[in-house]
Amino acid sequence: MVNAAEAAEKSARGRALSAVLWTAAAILIVDRLTKWWVVDVMDLGNRLIIEVAPPFLTFVMAWNRGINFGLFADDAPALRWALIALAVVVSGILTWWTARRGDLWMAIAAGTVAGGALGNAWDRLQYGAVADFLNMSCCGIDNPYAFNVADVAIFAGAIFLAWRA
Repeated sequence: MVNAAEAAEKSARGRALSAVLWTAAAILIVDRLTKWWVVDVMDLGNRLIIEVAPPFLTFVMAWNRGINFGLFADDAPALRWALIALAVVVSGILTWWTARRGDLWMAIAAGTVAGGALGNAWDRLQYGAVADFLNMSCCGIDNPYAFNVADVAIFAGAIFLAWRA
């Protein structure tokens, strides 16, 4: 027979698992929709630059074949597949780890990281590279880098996980 404490722990783990999965799905959907809209509908892939709210927000087409800030970028197929595998493995480990902890906020943060990682992995499968397009500059500082919704999710989720762990 299961006692009340074990039942509560099992319930918390179930809620955490649901939170990871739902959050990851939501982030993945938002990431896919924004990339589809900007790259395909707005045709940023051909236009290369769209000034949205200069100088603060510009859409700039950047294909990232590496990791953050284009590090280790090359056209090696092995790297592409390794980064896809890494995203899937890290997402799985985060899901398992946070579900076992049963902490709802950690689960949401892990889902945010997983959804972003899977969004960028999807790009690597579809395009062969990650589609980065957001460029924000301010106050006389010209930012040379572009990023996407998945990158923001990964960063925000990782910061929260580090703070909460």
